[in-house]
Amino acid sequence: MYLGFDTSNYTTSVCTYDGENINSKRSLIPIKQGERGIRQSEGVFYHLKTLPKLYNELDIHNVSAVGVSTRPRNQDGSYMPVFLAGEGYAKVAAKTLGVPLYEFSHQDGHIAAGILSGECTELLDGDFLSVHLSGGTTEILKCRYNSHGFDAEIIGKTLDISAGQLIDRSGVYMNMPFPSGKYIEAEAKKSDKILKMPISVKDTDMNFSGTENKVLKYLKTESIPNISRSVLYAVSKTLIKAINTAVLKTGINRVMLVGGVASNKILREEFKAEINADIYFAKPEFSTDNAVGIAYLTYLKQV
Repeated sequence: MYLGFDTSNYTTSVCTYDGENINSKRSLIPIKQGERGIRQSEGVFYHLKTLPKLYNELDIHNVSAVGVSTRPRNQDGSYMPVFLAGEGYAKVAAKTLGVPLYEFSHQDGHIAAGILSGECTELLDGDFLSVHLSGGTTEILKCRYNSHGFDAEIIGKTLDISAGQLIDRSGVYMNMPFPSGKYIEAEAKKSDKILKMPISVKDTDMNFSGTENKVLKYLKTESIPNISRSVLYAVSKTLIKAINTAVLKTGINRVMLVGGVASNKILREEFKAEINADIYFAKPEFSTDNAVGIAYLTYLKQV
């Protein structure tokens, strides 16, 4: 049995994995209506309050190792206070259980959750592209598994706000709860009208702030379903253009899409239809922040 912890900006999560069975427990941090996020101190407090409850819901007999996300990504200086909550709890758990502790990045966890739940372990061999689409991140990565997480080179990114921030901000402007992804998707399904939105791509880099400005203008004249559908259209077309360029430049035709934004069904269908490569997704329930990938990486360290 392998135990994983992840405490991200908006989700407290723990998971066990035994080589076959996934037992994942998660709790979303509540966000007040109209707000677009929380302070890091609030996130740390919520994680510390929630971790004992989630931990007690797990069967932790015969745990062989513990893993935890301690930073957003595998880069020098990558740091967020929210990860300290999970790191501290994991260290105590490993010490108490008398087992090894392995530290990974949050981004490693997303990629690994995609490989495990998407049943594409072939990606553990050789290079592949991973597109990390979450509330705070839009990155195209050239990846290779290194026996302890992933070597990840950023080859494309957003130059302003992320795709997730565009979706969440647009939702809040339309009085939807935060995070707004599932509400935007529900409204978008009611419309097939595509409003004119900027598609800003330079090589493999992207911009989304122009689309946000357009949303604010359309709020005065257009319906919520039409705006929602058009926001997702702009996100998909922007990403498809950048990803196809990355595939062409690198010659790598294996693309894994991970992160909460990648769970959107409308976006998935458009990605499948227009990205010129073999496409892999995490299962929707494991696309958002979770400890599944951390438990899986811990398992891989031991087998």
